Amino acid sequence: MNELDQWMTTVCDALGIELPGSGPILDLARDVAHGVLRPAAPVTAYLVGLAVGRGADPAEAFATVTALVDAHTGSGAEQPR
Repeated sequence: MNELDQWMTTVCDALGIELPGSGPILDLARDVAHGVLRPAAPVTAYLVGLAVGRGADPAEAFATVTALVDAHTGSGAEQPR
């Protein structure tokens, strides 16, 4: 188990939740950080977590935000880093 997996297990245990895997979260954070703005990555992950916690389907939430990132980066505007 790597350090990230250990940390995620510790946090999930403390919060009493199960995390199916960090891959989709890390992919989304990477896409937001590179396509929108770095500080938007953790905030976006938090917002997706809120939506899922309120009953949104995780796959749909990730797909929705990915589409927003794609639309944002497709605007042709220079992206700040």
